[in-house]
Amino acid sequence: MTAEEDSRTARKRRQILEAARPVFLRNGYVGTSMDEVAALAAVSKQTVYKHFTDKEQLFTSLILDTTGQLDALTKMITAALDQGDDPEKGLRELARRFLDSLMQPDVLRLRRLIIAEADRFPDLGRTWYEQGFDRVLATLATTFTGLADRGLLRLDDPWLAANHFMGLLLWIPVNKVMFSGAGDHYTQADLDRLSEAGVAAFLRAYGATGSGTS
Repeated sequence: MTAEEDSRTARKRRQILEAARPVFLRNGYVGTSMDEVAALAAVSKQTVYKHFTDKEQLFTSLILDTTGQLDALTKMITAALDQGDDPEKGLRELARRFLDSLMQPDVLRLRRLIIAEADRFPDLGRTWYEQGFDRVLATLATTFTGLADRGLLRLDDPWLAANHFMGLLLWIPVNKVMFSGAGDHYTQADLDRLSEAGVAAFLRAYGATGSGTS
């Protein structure tokens, strides 16, 4: 196969995945048909099956493909916290950007979909968590270790501190929208308030002076 054919094959595969995403997010796994995916991708059903042997492979490829999107979150962590001597400023920036990213409607729908299909595809759900969210937590823990080494945080367990930070940010808004559908989202002012409160609570527990800020 020539380089041009490889490129064309990759573009067609991407075209099918991009068409499949809204169909799976809207209809779930059981409710999705390969006919609908083919129609939205503007290709024949035979072309879909040429790239993906069945619906399960298409679904698996789609979900695992999204783990790469979380790379942006890991870069966000290092950009916000690796430089400077003001962890409060960096954590506030990181918290706002985290919430903005993770509260996007399609991200929430994807999270619901993976959870809904966890019993049907337990290995897929586990892999998505390990390659995605767990990698973000690992990056955050490593960054917190660096801040502690510089005397800017106090912590004994970086991994636990990373989970506490994410929990303070996500517990309230994500838990609510998981049960309330796509239309009940927080305003930007709500998310800003939650991120500020989460950072303040985190610094009261892990700040170098042991006292949070308002």
